[in-house]
Amino acid sequence: MSERTEKQQPLRVIVADDQAAIREPLAAVLALAEDIDVVAAAADGTEVLTAVAAGPVDVVLMDLRMPRMDGIETTRRLTEEHPEVAVVVLTTFADDDSILAALSAGARGYLTKNAGRQDIVRAIRAAAAGQSVLDREVQNRLLASVRTKPAAADQPLPLPEDITRREREVLTLIGQGLPNRAIAEKLFISEATVKTHINNLFAKAGIRDRADAVRRAIAAGLA
Repeated sequence: MSERTEKQQPLRVIVADDQAAIREPLAAVLALAEDIDVVAAAADGTEVLTAVAAGPVDVVLMDLRMPRMDGIETTRRLTEEHPEVAVVVLTTFADDDSILAALSAGARGYLTKNAGRQDIVRAIRAAAAGQSVLDREVQNRLLASVRTKPAAADQPLPLPEDITRREREVLTLIGQGLPNRAIAEKLFISEATVKTHINNLFAKAGIRDRADAVRRAIAAGLA
């Protein structure tokens, strides 16, 4: 699917946070972006699901700690019931359990609340385009967690033999925590070409998401 152009509708975003002092200013700041339309602000997961059902919605910017239904369960429900809606977590929590639970539930992005407006806007755009974005602190925690985790029966499978040299290079850079733009600059190719390599790589190797790609890169000794 091609990315949205300037003539297409803006991205329809829900901001979910139980604190009005955070939710309302954040919604107002995001609305300043020309390609983002904040269609709802929700105080908990139940309100998110209601707003999504009233849709259409492209991205939910999700806090994790909320009453009635928290961000993890809400993300899981959205992944099951509305897979077309991307979730970007924005939270103060960057512990291993929170990160892995959110990614396992289906979140495409994970940012901490020290992220700047441009970082958040970039993550929303990336998630809407089917990409994953983890901020550097989260990438580092995920890498450390995988590297120190003892070997288990369900450890990542080896990479298939038909992985190309370029796909291996892309996987190496994903394992180092680089986003698509940085990978493109590093390899002197376009972001569109990076996405093509990632799609092919994920299909060949049975990689589920970017977090899984990091694990596979480490298991293969590439990161």
